[in-house]
Formats: sequence, C-alpha cells, structure tokens
Amino acid sequence: MKKPILMLTLAAAAIGFGYASAQDSEMTFFLTSKGPGDGANLGGLEGADAHCAMLAESAGAGGKDWRAYLSTSGGDAPVNARDRIGSGPWTNAKGVVVAMNLDDLHSENNKLGKENSISENGEQINGRGDTPNRHDILTGSDLDGTAVTDGEDHTCRDWSYSGSEGSANAGHHDRQGGGTNPTSWNNAHGTRGCSQSDLVGTGGDGLFYCFVAN
Repeated sequence: MKKPILMLTLAAAAIGFGYASAQDSEMTFFLTSKGPGDGANLGGLEGADAHCAMLAESAGAGGKDWRAYLSTSGGDAPVNARDRIGSGPWTNAKGVVVAMNLDDLHSENNKLGKENSISENGEQINGRGDTPNRHDILTGSDLDGTAVTDGEDHTCRDWSYSGSEGSANAGHHDRQGGGTNPTSWNNAHGTRGCSQSDLVGTGGDGLFYCFVAN
C-alpha cells in the first residue's frame, strides 16, 4: 500500500522541480547573493560577468549572456553599464518584470526595490535595518546608467582594486538610506574605500546587479 503513495509523492516532487526550473529559466535579472569576496576587485568586467554566469548556472538559469551592471571610467573609452545589458524586458526569479526597457529601468517606474531586487535563488537581500546591512550595490554609474566622467575614480580602478584608497559609486537596492541620492538603486553615494572591510563597514558586501543582455 505504501508503494503507490511513494510513487505519487515522487511524481509530484518531479512536477514541482520542473516548474521551479522553468521559473528559473525565465529569470533575466538578479542581485548577486554574494560577491567574489575581494572587495571591489571583481576581476574587471570580465570577472564580474563570469561571477554573474556562475551564480545563474547554480540557480538553473545558465546558458545566457549574463552581464554585470557596471560602468568603467578608466582610459579614453569609458563603458556605460546601461550599454552592457541589452534592451529588456527583465524578469526576476519570481517572474516579476522589474523593467520593460532601458528607459523604464532608469525611471521612477521601475519595479526595483528590496522586494523585487532579489538574488538568483529568489531570496531577499538584507537592507537598511537588517543585520548585517548589505544594501550598497556596486555600479560605478551615474543615475542614468552611464560612466562618471569627472576625472575621478568611481569604479575602484575599473573593478580591479581592493585597497583602502579609492571609491566606487553604489546604489541602494532597498531604495532607502543616506547619501546624495538615498533612494537611488544605482547611484546613492560613493563607498568609503575599495576593500571588503570598507564595503562591509558602510553597509555593503561587494554585491552587484546581473542582467541578461537580451
């Protein structure tokens, strides 16, 4: 009598697993659940993209062109975060469309915030008021998603440096806190430094946004 029940249970579990995998495969946006662990040294844009791809693969959403939402400002050819991530729309791990296109993403109409800027596993990331606070998200970008071209370093040497000097522009994924633009998801303020301890000390953890360049 127990065997049919067991078979039904396994079948139901398989159906549930298939549904979860289907949901994961539709994901085209997430906030990293963890950073590489070396402060703002992400291995440059290539290393950051690889970190996005690794986390996506672990969540069942591999095989896509995952890009980190990061700008660079060094040299004669700055890179804009907004130019790296395709044209949208972008969907999180729970099936919520967080933005329809680039203009929507960089407007007040986007659906970004603590509830929807979730990890590759569909989990909320700690924000202001949580312990520890992890709401500072590395972007190196201005409010419109472009690189800052004022001659200062806003990217911790283009994501290759993790010392105590320097700074990187960071947004607040929970859309609250301090800084020049406290409710901005991509440019709330600069970090205290570029080391892991500096990032943690100011409410971050070396996290960044990942998008599929669709």
